[in-house]
Amino acid sequence: MGNTKPTLLVLAAGIGSRYGGLKQIDSVGPNGEVVLDYSVYDALRAGFGKIVFVIRRDIETDFKEIVGRKYEGNAEVRYVFQELGRLPSGYSVPAERTKPWGTAHATLVAEEVIEEPFAVINADDYYGFSAFRLMGDYLSRQSEGGTDYAMVGFALRDTLSEHGHVARGICQCDDRGKLVRVEERTKIIKAGCGATYIDEDGAPHPLSGDEVVSMNFWGFTPSLFPYLHEHFALFLAENLGNPKAEFFIPTVIDGLISQRITTVEVLPTKSAWYGITYKEDKPFVIDGIRSLVEKGEYPDKLF
Repeated sequence: MGNTKPTLLVLAAGIGSRYGGLKQIDSVGPNGEVVLDYSVYDALRAGFGKIVFVIRRDIETDFKEIVGRKYEGNAEVRYVFQELGRLPSGYSVPAERTKPWGTAHATLVAEEVIEEPFAVINADDYYGFSAFRLMGDYLSRQSEGGTDYAMVGFALRDTLSEHGHVARGICQCDDRGKLVRVEERTKIIKAGCGATYIDEDGAPHPLSGDEVVSMNFWGFTPSLFPYLHEHFALFLAENLGNPKAEFFIPTVIDGLISQRITTVEVLPTKSAWYGITYKEDKPFVIDGIRSLVEKGEYPDKLF
């Protein structure tokens, strides 16, 4: 059984490039709060004890000043860097590679500062308090060396945009609520109460909206890191020459499930997920946060 507070690992290396600098990060709360502020606030009240940010060197000063400094009085805060050159020995970065190596690589670079069960989230997604409570409760029961993992599962209809297509990992679960596989669907469009996904040939396929999807909210123990090393080496052997290939968490997890190395418990939540996929999504997110503040789920000012 775990006896230490779990850690929250926040994947934030992409944040500056997406916004053209950190000062432009979208504020969505009544006092200029960004989505990440709500995630950190929720994690701390759900029992997480340490926050680790994966960032890039070129945003380090701004990130610490604008984002990280707010939290330092409330939790232990650490920073690690996702860099293209963080590769196994014998490999070097191809000249045409500019894209980061992906979410599984971003998780791997945090190995040096994580010794306890930990959750992984995206920096710019709003997941809701119940999602953090579910994951915090799960992780607090795990031992550091255990190989059972978890994932918060959202209903597809709660994660769609009114303003264009989205990519989602659609989950297949067994009758015990364990993950069987994650299938990436890159073009899902809202359609009434459900959705439609468009396949590579342009053919539409109806979805009910009840499907469980992964929004990159995972729960792991440090036992994951050796598997990430092993799978990253395999990924590089196959993909080093492809400048757009990325090493993703679901790919690793699919492999570990199929090899029967791990089981992944899906923790279903009715939480609304908010994210700004399109600029037109921003007013909807602001309204959603305002409503939660008015209901008393958050204070007017978080930090």
